[in-house]
Amino acid sequence: MTLTQLEYVVAVNKHRHFKKAAMECNVTQPTLSMQLQKLEDELGVILFDRSKSPIRPTLEGDKVIKQAQVVIKEYNRIFHILENSQGEVSGKFRLAVIPTLAPYIIPLFAKKFADKYPRVELVIEEFKTEEIIELLDKEEIDAAILVTPLQEPSLIERVLFYEPFFLFTSPDQDLYKKKKVRESDLSKNSLWLLNEGHCLRTQVLKVCTMNLENSSYKNLRFESGNLETLKNLVVQSSGYTLLPYLATLDLSSSRKKMIREFYKPAPTREVSIVYGRIFLKEKIIDALEETIVSVLPKEIRSLKDGDLSIVDLH
Repeated sequence: MTLTQLEYVVAVNKHRHFKKAAMECNVTQPTLSMQLQKLEDELGVILFDRSKSPIRPTLEGDKVIKQAQVVIKEYNRIFHILENSQGEVSGKFRLAVIPTLAPYIIPLFAKKFADKYPRVELVIEEFKTEEIIELLDKEEIDAAILVTPLQEPSLIERVLFYEPFFLFTSPDQDLYKKKKVRESDLSKNSLWLLNEGHCLRTQVLKVCTMNLENSSYKNLRFESGNLETLKNLVVQSSGYTLLPYLATLDLSSSRKKMIREFYKPAPTREVSIVYGRIFLKEKIIDALEETIVSVLPKEIRSLKDGDLSIVDLH
């Protein structure tokens, strides 16, 4: 049994497809299949049911896969320990960011971080919160920037900043006539929502005591996965949506007139960098935290507790 064979097993389980697993492992499919066959012969068990589509691990295979993941994690920790013992910040780091933060936070810090820490290979990807929690558990990513609290005992959350919500409303809404709004004002107006799976959707629903039957268009319901789409819907049609502060920064002067503040304490989301408790890339985490906080708009950095009302995800 070799570490390479165990890596092939984990890759096949991840993709449930031999060709895709071989591509991830940078080997040919016949090579991967041959090594898996050798391992099965050595162990005396069949690891994958190849008659299924997609292929699935057998009962014995599932046990082997779980232990293989543990072995690979511990093997990789040897290198993380060595990296962490060195004076400079270096190494590969896989960072996930949720879609409602990625377009706004990544451009703020990515270049500055890359310039300041040239020996860090930073790989950034977008995933939804549920996907991120699973990826952190499998150690397929090193950390994530997302909305907290998550109430996940296995994860550490370092709060980066608090981001207030603003109302973004079309001129035909009664809300447009107000200088500031209260959460209770939102119950009888048309709301455009993100679709299922976005934590921001959950937060918006908690802010709004909504009656979804009171829609601008009785025969139309549209839920987007993109905040920019929701902005355009409000501009081009009718209704309103809620936008986090960073999503309002690039609005044109005409669109900024459609923004309304909430009375204090404003509904707010907590944004954190999150990672597993058994973690050895602390120096990169520290560097990311320092860089992100340093590039935040002063309006966010100067927020006080009395100005905020944190909207929990749960």
